[in-house]
Amino acid sequence: MSEIFESFKGKVRNVSKIDWYLFFAILPILGAGLVTMNSFMGNDSYFTHQLVWIVVAFSVFFIFSFIDFHFLRRTSVVVTLYSIGVLILVALFLVGSVSKGAQSWINLGLFSIQPSDPMKLVLIIVLAKYFSRRHVEIAQIKHIIISGVYAFIIFALVALHPDFGSALTIFAIWFGMVMVSGISKKHLILVIVGGALIFTGLWHFGLKPYQKARIMNFVHPLADIRGSGYNAYQAMVTVGSGGILGKGLGYGTQSRLKFLPEYETDFIFAAFAEEWGFVGVIILLFLFAIVLFRIMKHAIRGESNFETLFCAGLAIFFVSHLIINIGMNIGLLPVTGIPVPFMSYGGSHLVTEFAGLGIMMGMARYSRPAHRDLMKNEFVGY
Repeated sequence: MSEIFESFKGKVRNVSKIDWYLFFAILPILGAGLVTMNSFMGNDSYFTHQLVWIVVAFSVFFIFSFIDFHFLRRTSVVVTLYSIGVLILVALFLVGSVSKGAQSWINLGLFSIQPSDPMKLVLIIVLAKYFSRRHVEIAQIKHIIISGVYAFIIFALVALHPDFGSALTIFAIWFGMVMVSGISKKHLILVIVGGALIFTGLWHFGLKPYQKARIMNFVHPLADIRGSGYNAYQAMVTVGSGGILGKGLGYGTQSRLKFLPEYETDFIFAAFAEEWGFVGVIILLFLFAIVLFRIMKHAIRGESNFETLFCAGLAIFFVSHLIINIGMNIGLLPVTGIPVPFMSYGGSHLVTEFAGLGIMMGMARYSRPAHRDLMKNEFVGY
């Protein structure tokens, strides 16, 4: 009887470690995505499919919340994850399905998955592992270069599919985690110069014509509003037409009349803004702010530098998606195929997001306040 009681107590403690403030802040964001995509569809296929993915994502979240993730500190585990991920990205060139000009999907019959999404999570784990071991040595340029090589391999493979939006997010994760790790100003300048050189190389040898057109439309947004600039222009019009209070649920004419493309995925923010207006957007951003605040709170409470850096990388992951997507919806950034976290239609990004949060909840089970000086020898034996 005592063993059963102790087991029950353990399960209660595990459930109590779940951040319910974060969880319940995400629920209305999920709801906003569902009602927005459903209000413009002649049938409920997107709505129904997304509900299924939400159930799957919730299951992953709660299962991961009960796992002890100390094993992620082991070099062998991290190398295996990274290697498998890279091999899958390479295999996409042979077996990947083409969708919207990008060969970045694996068709499994009933559904398809986009490996670039979970690879973002793998990159966060790799960089958290690397920088946690060398946190006090980050001032040395070699560590920035080595970490950059890890990120660049993934970046290059994803960009060549081509999936410029995910590639941009991968760069943002690496750059953000380097910044968090304590890069010097001198090395920051070198990173910026290096990034400029990489972009120049991509422009001449890597980017497809339609991707170059999107960037040129960013520089000259009204140059070709009937052609390559149509999506960006319609997104700006849709956001602006929402006004202060919005047109009301189901009354977004730009989306309902099909002027706005991809309103269930890339431009769901614009569709939401048209229906709910400026006030709705402020509430939505407030909910995302709660999510990010809770993630950073877990980062502060991390048992070690590894957990802290993982949570910081997860926050960068969400922030980069938000900034890039909202930026392209309001004409501040070029149009790239990237979802709004928790809102856009699709299972790969949704499961990845909840998997990342589930890993964070698993780490919270053994979080502890500790002085960082006590952690310098924490990885002895790994």
